[in-house]
Amino acid sequence: MKKIELLAPAGNMEKMKMAVLYGADAVYLAGKGFGLRAYGGNFDNEELEEAVNFAHARGRKVYVTVNIIPRNDDLRGLDDYLRFLESIHVDAVLISDLGVFNLCREVAPGLPIHVSTQASAANWRTVKAWKDMGAERVVMAREVSLKELAEIHRKVDVELEVFGHGAMCISWSGRCLLSNFFTNGRRQSNKGECVQVCRFKYSVVEETRPGQYWPVEEDEHGTYIFNSKDLCMIDHVKDLIEAGAASLKIEGRMKSVYYVAAVVAAYRKAIDAYYEQGADYKPDWKWRAELEKVSHRPYTTAFAFQNPDYTAQEYEKSQPVQSYDFVGLVQPGQGKSGRVTVQQRNHFTTGETLECLTPAGDVFNITVGRLFNQEGEEVDKAPHPLEILTMETEQNLPDYTILRRPNHNG
Repeated sequence: MKKIELLAPAGNMEKMKMAVLYGADAVYLAGKGFGLRAYGGNFDNEELEEAVNFAHARGRKVYVTVNIIPRNDDLRGLDDYLRFLESIHVDAVLISDLGVFNLCREVAPGLPIHVSTQASAANWRTVKAWKDMGAERVVMAREVSLKELAEIHRKVDVELEVFGHGAMCISWSGRCLLSNFFTNGRRQSNKGECVQVCRFKYSVVEETRPGQYWPVEEDEHGTYIFNSKDLCMIDHVKDLIEAGAASLKIEGRMKSVYYVAAVVAAYRKAIDAYYEQGADYKPDWKWRAELEKVSHRPYTTAFAFQNPDYTAQEYEKSQPVQSYDFVGLVQPGQGKSGRVTVQQRNHFTTGETLECLTPAGDVFNITVGRLFNQEGEEVDKAPHPLEILTMETEQNLPDYTILRRPNHNG
């Protein structure tokens, strides 16, 4: 049985490298144009080539999103860009538009194509049509259930990619017009400029009673609001694999480097356990506990088992909860035992107890020993953003270990 791929988001170079180091089999990212995360950092051409080389040297893959829904003006330069991606040996491009698909086949025939979720493929006939046109993989619409996924897998011999974790869009597979409307067309969701209007707090005003605002609420009788809970399938990895998913995709190119690393590590543990344990496989509560330590809204399985009802929406607040703070990152090339170089990401002090998350997914506590700044002076705290310090520890810490602590205000 071919092992399911763990596919991670990469909004910038640091996130890409951390995703790979923490166990992703592949990453998806975007260049400076033609993708759907205009504010995700993204990669210029030189960085794209660096990312491909970094991943390939470690046996991992890189997929580049070219999934905008373009207008005529958006097509300028796209042919040269596709040729460039083929020349640096990108493993695939994600495309949602039929015209872009045909252009890619014409100007970069050696470049594999994955059909983006923006194409809203929700049935086996659509998936078969994309396969017959030359797609190597189809990313399923998020509205597809596990039962439907299994039927598509039985009827069409093509790789199927599914979202397994992350934020959900209120619109059908992300095809949202709200952002366009609220910004008079200046911020278009389908060009990667979404302002997340669905997360705003709304009230109802009756036209003859200006100034009287009524909250938008919902009970068992209906009236949906827009603020979806976050998708989490960590307890159902077995179901995804056995339904025929070839790739489990994590959403989050706009999320933090800590989020990417921690979520990848949890799903890496779950996937590996499935193949190692076979019939004895059972979800481990520790995997879910790890996902509670990253920024998230309440979790849901969304469309996996049924059409979501009112319980899939979040009514209390639109902002995610952050229960842990990322305070430091162990730098590569460690020296003598008992000392590590750390880049500060949030303030911490000597004597403080911190939790460690290693690239292997191991979790344990340490006590911060003596600290020294780059001038070799001993200090008792690390207050400066991105400061490089030497830290004494009672045990060795692997390169790229994350240091974190509970955020009691989260």
